[in-house]
Amino acid sequence: MRINLPNQITLARLVIAVVFCVLLARYDCGRGDEHLWMLDWAFGLFLIGALSDILDGYLARRNNQVTPLGRVLDPFVDKILVGGGFVLFLDTGFIDAAGQNITGVAAWMVVVIVSRELLVSGLRGFSEASGKAYGANFWGKSKMVVQSITICWVIVSIGRGREVDFWVSLRPIMLWITIVITVLSVVAYLPASRDALAEQSRE
Repeated sequence: MRINLPNQITLARLVIAVVFCVLLARYDCGRGDEHLWMLDWAFGLFLIGALSDILDGYLARRNNQVTPLGRVLDPFVDKILVGGGFVLFLDTGFIDAAGQNITGVAAWMVVVIVSRELLVSGLRGFSEASGKAYGANFWGKSKMVVQSITICWVIVSIGRGREVDFWVSLRPIMLWITIVITVLSVVAYLPASRDALAEQSRE
């Protein structure tokens, strides 16, 4: 089977997402500047992975190359890239000598983010199995953009920008904005599932 260009880009994004997660998993803030290169590479790879998501979607729509593989693989890669980033921010490599997480990311925040993805994925699968369209809406796209910006912000604020007040002081605000947008995106998706759920309850 020949894989079209958008899906090739998505597969490349999958490789990028895996390498990005490996870099975060291997990072150890206790090693100081010795491990800064890992954050630099993680930042660069994340940007490439996030921006190429726009490219593969654009090409798929423009060339009428939307495929079942792409519909499954693209959100899967997004979840590894974004979800993996937030989960790995809780890793021991981001715990300093005082026992504090230097990213500012709390476990409950990650629970909210991951739970949202699981819920929306379940609702999408249920709705589409019932013949109801369940494409990304404004809030879903906004959520992805805000989460991506926040991951970049966290990486910079603990890396090259850790001594710059602008990066560090705004990090908690970015995290809270991310949580609010994530929750709002769930609420926005519920109407798309309402008809399918109503039909199922009548059967």
